[in-house]
Amino acid sequence: MLLMLAEPGVPLDRAVHFRRSVAGAESNVAAGLARLGHRTRWIGRVGADPAGEAVLRELRADGVDVSYADVDQDAPTGLLLRDSHPRRAIDVQYYRAGSAAAHLAPEHIRPEALEGARLLHVSGITPMLSPTAAEATTRLVELAREAGAAVSFDPNVRRKLGGAAQWAQTVGPLLREADLVLAGEDELELLTAMTADKAAAELLHGGRARTIVIKRADRSATAVTDGAQWTQQPFDVPLADPVGAGDAFAAGYLSGRLRGLPEPRALAEAACVAALVVQAPADTDGLPTAAARDRALAAFTGGGDSVHR
Repeated sequence: MLLMLAEPGVPLDRAVHFRRSVAGAESNVAAGLARLGHRTRWIGRVGADPAGEAVLRELRADGVDVSYADVDQDAPTGLLLRDSHPRRAIDVQYYRAGSAAAHLAPEHIRPEALEGARLLHVSGITPMLSPTAAEATTRLVELAREAGAAVSFDPNVRRKLGGAAQWAQTVGPLLREADLVLAGEDELELLTAMTADKAAAELLHGGRARTIVIKRADRSATAVTDGAQWTQQPFDVPLADPVGAGDAFAAGYLSGRLRGLPEPRALAEAACVAALVVQAPADTDGLPTAAARDRALAAFTGGGDSVHR
């Protein structure tokens, strides 16, 4: 989506000045991974309008391949308006109904888009946009399996897209289709009607998942595998804007996994990338390069390891 971000600290209903940027769970992760040195591709839809052109241009500038993105000649690009404040709830207004993304359908997913991919990352937002978008998400996961790519899934629950029952019905099944799940403890409880730790255990024993990363209310994160778990505490940084922290965490963690790092290091890098993002406005301003991540992590940990088994 195109993001229009109000001037810092000003409530959305009083804001006069806005800054244009790009937002979207999957595109945030793609941009984050690209800045960290990975080859990434974004599969999605925008409208044939200035907003769509801006979205694709900014993703390209971050090094994200958008050659398989679809441009809808009739439906507009989705729009997001929000304000920014470090100590109060953020006012977020979505304008996605009838958007190009909401018209996503299985026929828009080209099998060749998955060729050579090692990992497919999806969120629960896309299938909640429309029935055809849900079918397209299922198709994408099927194609990832055929291509031999692992599937990473972040529910990214947004209550404005539907109630708890609808989320559980539409998005809940994807938990069992993913090889890797990154979810808030409240999201796991909403989607499974179980405590987060019980849900993680059930997914490890009854689904495809080999790792569940639980993001907890105190901002710590626990990676759970079949037989071991590790917990990473958040790094203490000044907060400018909390939005985008989850996607940044996902990008940092997936980068570690793609590079074959052990769980403690992958978690530490995830927390580091999230800590850098919340110190800057907009969803992607603070996303670091690999070198910047490594410098920040060394500064946060004093060159040591802050991960506790």
